[in-house]
Amino acid sequence: MSSGDTPLDAGRLRRVVLIVALLNLGYFFVEFSVALVAGSVSLLADSVDFLEDTSINLLIFIALGWPLARRAAMGKAMAVVILGPAAVAGWQAVQRFSDPVPPEVVPVVLASLGAIAVNGTSAWLLSQVRHHGGSLSRAAFLSARNDVLVNLAIIAMAVLTLGTDSGWPDLVLGCFIILLAGHAAWEVWEVSEEERLAAKALAGEEID
Repeated sequence: MSSGDTPLDAGRLRRVVLIVALLNLGYFFVEFSVALVAGSVSLLADSVDFLEDTSINLLIFIALGWPLARRAAMGKAMAVVILGPAAVAGWQAVQRFSDPVPPEVVPVVLASLGAIAVNGTSAWLLSQVRHHGGSLSRAAFLSARNDVLVNLAIIAMAVLTLGTDSGWPDLVLGCFIILLAGHAAWEVWEVSEEERLAAKALAGEEID
C-alpha cells in the first residue's frame, strides 16, 4: 500500500461503487441513444465509457475482499479496461476520417450536460473513498474525474461545430479521449505496481 492510502473501509467503499455503477449503467442507454441520433463520434465513445465505468465499479465491488497481491493484479486489469473506450473512439475516428460529418449540436450539448451531472456525482462520491481501496478505487475515481473533463470538451466541440459546420472538431476530440484514457491507465498501472511490490515485501520475497 502506498503512503497516501488509508485503512480499507470495505463496507463504505462497496456501497459507493455500487451506486456509481448503477448511475453509469443507467446513463449509458441515454447517451448511446442520443449519440446515434445526433451522429456524434465523441458522444458515442463517451457512452461506451459509461459501460467501462460500470464494469470498473462492479469489479471493485467483487474484488475488495481479495488480498493485496490479487487487488494489485486487478488494478492492472482496470488499467487495460480504461483503454477500451479509447480504442472505440479511435476506430470511429478512422471510419469517419475520409468524410467527417458534423453532429447535431443541441442533442450533443444536452446529453453532455446530463453526463456531467452523472460523472460529477460519481467523482464526488468516489473522491471520499479513493484512498480506501488502493489501485481499484483509484481507477474508479480517475475514470469519473476524467469523464467530467471529456464532457466539457464535448460541449466545446459542439460550439466549434456550430461555428464551423465541420465534423473535424468531433474527430479531434476522439484523439483527446484516447490521450486522456491512456494517461489514466498509466497512473492506475503505476499504483498497481506499487501494491504488487508491497505485497511481495510483506511476504518476505525479494523485490524485483
